Amino acid sequence: MAKVPQFGVPEPGRAYPDRPVAFGVGVRDGLVALVRVEPADGPVRIDLPGGGIDPGEAAEVAVAREFVEETGLEVAAKGRLTLADHFFVNGASEAYNTRGVFFAVDILAARPERKIEADHTLFWRAPAEALTMLSRDSHAWALACWLRRG
Repeated sequence: MAKVPQFGVPEPGRAYPDRPVAFGVGVRDGLVALVRVEPADGPVRIDLPGGGIDPGEAAEVAVAREFVEETGLEVAAKGRLTLADHFFVNGASEAYNTRGVFFAVDILAARPERKIEADHTLFWRAPAEALTMLSRDSHAWALACWLRRG
């Protein structure tokens, strides 16, 4: 079994409890869906759409739920790309070791009325540009895995 890559550098003395997360690589017209996250209490970051997996929720369900909440796009997971863990501190200064599963997703429909996360803004970029824009190395790793599957 391959070792899951660990990204990020933990702050000494700080606890990083595990947090299961799911993110997706969605493509339309050759462009990758990204979200600009502007939390009121933290720095701006660029992410792949996705987020926390709720207790008892399948990762495939979580990525579809998070994608539509953040972007207004309904998606379906079509295949797992990779796993990647990341020491992460969110805008509220909560620390986690995000235990990520990353999927390629099919974009099914635009449902802007289902977008509920006001601090997330959807935008599109060419894959190579998206790779350089992503704030978290685990997200860049997942996009690189998607690119290599080409």
